[in-house]
Amino acid sequence: MSKTNGSENNLKWWQLSLFGVGSTIGTGFFLGSSISIIKSGPAVLLLFIIAALGTYLVFDGLARMTAQEPLEGAFRSYAKKAYGAWAGFTSGWVYWASEMLIMGSQLTALSIFTRFWFPDVPLWIFASFYAALGLIVILFGAKGVNRFENIFALIKVAAILMFIIIALAAIMGLFDVSKPIYVPNTMDKIFPFSIVQVWSALLLVFYAFGGVEVTGLMAAQLKNPEEAPKAGKVMVGLITIIYLISITLAVIMVKQGEFSVEESPFVTALKNYQFPYVEHIFNAALIIAGFSTMVAALFGVTTVLVTLAKDGDAPKVFAKKGKLKVPTLTFILSMFGLLASIILSLLMPDTIYEYITTAAGLMLLFNWLFILLSARKLLPGTAMKNVKYILGLIIILLAVFGTLFSDSSRPGFFISIGFVSIIVIILFIRGKVSKKDKQDSGNESLFKKL
Repeated sequence: MSKTNGSENNLKWWQLSLFGVGSTIGTGFFLGSSISIIKSGPAVLLLFIIAALGTYLVFDGLARMTAQEPLEGAFRSYAKKAYGAWAGFTSGWVYWASEMLIMGSQLTALSIFTRFWFPDVPLWIFASFYAALGLIVILFGAKGVNRFENIFALIKVAAILMFIIIALAAIMGLFDVSKPIYVPNTMDKIFPFSIVQVWSALLLVFYAFGGVEVTGLMAAQLKNPEEAPKAGKVMVGLITIIYLISITLAVIMVKQGEFSVEESPFVTALKNYQFPYVEHIFNAALIIAGFSTMVAALFGVTTVLVTLAKDGDAPKVFAKKGKLKVPTLTFILSMFGLLASIILSLLMPDTIYEYITTAAGLMLLFNWLFILLSARKLLPGTAMKNVKYILGLIIILLAVFGTLFSDSSRPGFFISIGFVSIIVIILFIRGKVSKKDKQDSGNESLFKKL
C-alpha cells in the first residue's frame, strides 16, 4: 500500500462532488429505472430512498477512511489494511472483473442509443468507437478524467432539470395537450405488487447509484482529504434529490403498465405531448450518461490494477510507467478487456449476458460490503459508527439476497458466487505457492549454514 503523492493532490471538495455526480448518473438511472418501475410500481420511490441511504453509508465510510489516511487504491487498500493481504487481493480483483463485464453492457447500450440516428450501422462499429474514445480520455490521467466528468455531470444534470421543468409545466396544464395525472393515493396503488417482488427490484435501483467506489479512488487526489465526507454528503444528497423528483414526476405522468424496458421513463412521460426534438435531446443525454460512467469505470479498473501490481497482487509490469500517464501494459490490458467485453456482449444470447451483467453488479455490491466492514474496523470506535455501518451492511445484504426472489436475477446471484469463488481459489493457490517458496528458501539458507 502506498500513500498518495501530496504534490499532485489539488482536487477541491466540490470538484469531487461533481466528479461523483458525473460517474454515478448513467444508463442505470436514465434507462434502468424503467425496469425498477415496472417491477415495483410507485413503491420504487421507497427503494430509491433505501438505496440512497445505503450508498451514503458506503461512501461515508470510504470518505472517512480517506480523511484519516489517504491511500492509493482506496477501497482495496483499506480492505488490505483492515483484514490482510487476502482482502486486498479479493476486493481488487472482484472489482476489476465486475467492471470489465459491466463495461461491455455499457458499450452495447451506447451503440443501441446511437443507432437511433444511424439504424443501418452495425453495433460493433459504435462499440469500438466509444471504447477507443474512452481509452483516449484515460490517457489524460486523473486530472483529465476529472475535467471530463465535471463537464458530463453538468450536461446530465441539465438534461434532468429540463425534464423536471417540462414535466411540471405539463402537470400544471400549461400545454394545449391535456393528459391525466396518476397520483397513487392508496396502499394498493403505491404497492401494486407483492413486497417480495418490490424487494427483488432493490438491486436494480442500486445500479443507479453505482460509481461511488470510483469516486473513492479520486478522493485520494483531494487537496484536503478531511473534506471527503463533506463532498460525499453533497454528492449523494444532490443525486438523491434529482432522482426522487424526476422519478416521482415520471410515475404520476405515466400509467403503470405503460413503461418499457427499452425506453427511458422520462421519454415515455413526455412523448405523448409530442414536443419537438425531445427524443433526440434525451437520446443524446443517454449517450453522454453512458459514456461518462463507462469512462469512470475504465479509470477505476486501471487505477485498481496499478495498485494491485504495486502491492504484488498482480504482475509488477502493470505498475511500470512508460511515456503514457497510465502504465503501458495496464493500458493494453484494459484495451483487450474492452475488446473481449464488446465481443461477449454482441455475440452472447441476451438472457445469458443479462445474467453475467447482473452478477457483475452483485460483485460490485460485494465490494461495498468490504468498504463497510473496513470502515467499521479502521475508524475510531463509537456507538454511532457501529450503528451506521451495520445498517449499511443490512441494506446491501437486502439488495444482494433480494435477487434470489426474481427469476431474471437469480441466475446472476449464483454466477457472481462462481466468479468470487474462482478468485478465492486463485488466492488460495497463490498462498500455497508463496508458502512453499518461503519454505524452500528457508531450507536453502539452512543447508548453507550447515
